[in-house]
Amino acid sequence: MNKVRPKKSLGQHFLNDKSIAIDIVKALKTDPNANVLEIGPGMGVLTEYLFEIPDINLKLIEIDEESVAFLQKKWPFRQDKILQEDFLRMDINSIFNNEEFSIIGNYPYNISNQILFKTYENKEKIPQLVGMFQKEVAERITSKPGKKAYGILSVLLQAFYTTEYLFTVHEHVFNPPPKVKSGVIRLTRKTEMDFACNMELFKTVIKQGFNQRRKVLSNSLKSIINTDALSIKFARRRPEELSYLEFAELTNLIENYQKNQQK
Repeated sequence: MNKVRPKKSLGQHFLNDKSIAIDIVKALKTDPNANVLEIGPGMGVLTEYLFEIPDINLKLIEIDEESVAFLQKKWPFRQDKILQEDFLRMDINSIFNNEEFSIIGNYPYNISNQILFKTYENKEKIPQLVGMFQKEVAERITSKPGKKAYGILSVLLQAFYTTEYLFTVHEHVFNPPPKVKSGVIRLTRKTEMDFACNMELFKTVIKQGFNQRRKVLSNSLKSIINTDALSIKFARRRPEELSYLEFAELTNLIENYQKNQQK
């Protein structure tokens, strides 16, 4: 088996530029004995350089049976590192026996948002994420308030991670070439939180606001707070104008309003 046939149904675009693969791997900042999970290794272009990092506990998770067979043949003495699983469906605590782990990958475009949402939902287990996404997604994650790309994932991830857009990758270095450019990003979990609020309500407020992003918050949030109760600071603003800190402040305002309504 000399190569793997890229499958459109799995969003596979195999990177064939080794210098870019090296740059992606170099962006991963790990301590000795750190757990690292590569998602969707395909034919192992990143894996080759990940195996060269001393003293990391590397595992690969790949849903494609053909890719798994290719990787097992390429690294026959490391088959215990290769898991044929669906990252989105599996219990991540089972991968490294409930320990923390960093994530790296050339992520399939068709499930990139789901991977990022799962990262957010398991942020206490994932201190770092590095890798390549569709450029539009990479820009969304690292976008600042007031930008068109800024959205739900921008706020949720920036609240808990430092987000960095590292570099752009052009279409011609893939097989098959995608129709869009790619962007490599790094997320590093913050060591200290700079806000406090009800996290479930925080997520609800963000989603409710962005689900009607063209409306001002006094309209998009009227199902959870009376318009008159919204302070001037928030009433006439749109969700893309608020930083995660302002969303936390807004969440606390709404929680206090809801508690007063129950009295």
